[in-house]
Amino acid sequence: MDCSGFTQQIFGHFGYSLPRTSDAQAGSGVGISYSESRAGDIIVYPGHVAILTGDGGIVHASNSAPYPKGGIKYTANALYRNYIAIRRIVQ
Repeated sequence: MDCSGFTQQIFGHFGYSLPRTSDAQAGSGVGISYSESRAGDIIVYPGHVAILTGDGGIVHASNSAPYPKGGIKYTANALYRNYIAIRRIVQ
């Protein structure tokens, strides 16, 4: 599963619809700043999307390498790279 498929499936499980690609997900919900973000918001990077965990980290899917480098994983620093947008899907 890739990153946008992961976020789409997680939000879909709770009744929220997201588009299929990370670029399209960058326009979903309501745009907010990083300082306003909370657990459950999505953060969109160039070509990647993740779910913020509320502790400065993210949970996301990586299909760039076999497990354990790839797969569903937690990264402690959400700002490990530049991001495009942060979106609040659940109001």
